[in-house]
Amino acid sequence: MRFEVTHLTKFIYSRPVFLEPHEVRLRPRCDSWQNLLSFKIHVDPSPAGITHNIDLHNNSSTRMWFNGTHKSLIITTAFSVETLRTDPFDFIVDSQALVLPVNYSDEDSDSLAPFREVSNFSVDVKNLAKSISNDAKNETLAFLVSLNQRIHETIEPIFRAVGDPWPASTTLEKRKGSCRDQSVLFIAVCRTVGLAARFVSGYQEGDYQRAKRELHAWAEVYLPGAGWRGYDPMSGLVISDRHVAVASGHIPSAAAPTSGTFRGTNVESTMRTQIDIEVQPVRQV
Repeated sequence: MRFEVTHLTKFIYSRPVFLEPHEVRLRPRCDSWQNLLSFKIHVDPSPAGITHNIDLHNNSSTRMWFNGTHKSLIITTAFSVETLRTDPFDFIVDSQALVLPVNYSDEDSDSLAPFREVSNFSVDVKNLAKSISNDAKNETLAFLVSLNQRIHETIEPIFRAVGDPWPASTTLEKRKGSCRDQSVLFIAVCRTVGLAARFVSGYQEGDYQRAKRELHAWAEVYLPGAGWRGYDPMSGLVISDRHVAVASGHIPSAAAPTSGTFRGTNVESTMRTQIDIEVQPVRQV
């Protein structure tokens, strides 16, 4: 599939403010899953300086800083990406990872420690993990597919424009959640059974009939022999060529599309976004 995406983010301030350095993570990956054909970023007001970096999680980031005071900050990105993987199951998992708990090597365990961290997961989350694991007979791949479907079928999808993801227990209790809430739940359940999992932000092909498009979120799990593999609990899909990954991290904030602060007194701020996505199939030669 070929994605053509334009993404506008506009911050509006009630009075002029000093903008501290901002970081933008909106440049898609370029790897064996997808080929980044072009990428442009435009910032208004023009930054005093701008640099393009690779962050701790290997995400492409753009860091910018400003002079003077400003009443708005507008960031516009535009890119073209060709997604490459049509079969989400084109892999072989190493034998030590076929059954839960996965036996990661010592070297992998050290590198994956942040993605396996279990932090105050509720009894409800642990019970969900145990239930799905039992149903899947502790088979790793069956567990992941069942978990993806369970969240898709039992958690009502909602839209929340702003705010951090809810804790996994909150999403379970409410029986509803945004894509980022559902992804955090998926990650928590995976980590409960020892699987390394991370949070991913990006775009999806989605519903063309929707008047407003938004950033999307899903989860990736590290499987020895197969690497990082994506699962989208909101749609119930295993990730293939209908998603464009942008950034990832062991916690959602590591994949935040924008981060930064401003200085001002008694200032109110609002954020508006507009995302336009066009998707076309790519003819195979």
